[in-house]
Amino acid sequence: MRKSFVNNNIKLNEFNALIKITVELAKYLYPYMRDILKSKEDIEENSDIWNDFNKRFIELIKERFNVDSMKVKKLLNQSENVEIIIRSLLILSFCISNQGYQKLKNFLYDF
Repeated sequence: MRKSFVNNNIKLNEFNALIKITVELAKYLYPYMRDILKSKEDIEENSDIWNDFNKRFIELIKERFNVDSMKVKKLLNQSENVEIIIRSLLILSFCISNQGYQKLKNFLYDF
């Protein structure tokens, strides 16, 4: 889905390293993720946080992904991407625990 896609399989140790990095970043960004999810619950009162995040999410996808891909088009479709964004944030939020590495690894294997 990325613009610079290379058809190479990722090695297991690289996969594990990426999971570890993601879990550590999720721990660091947890307060921000919590605010985003809370703002989605109360959209009338905190719509700025959700709108800013959604706008930045779409900008990053357009910048880094192949926008001709059907999967990427689905991410860019605002009526469909809300569920994907919320699910991603929840998964990352659950990964901040002591077992976060294993939780994220299991989720990605099942994906």
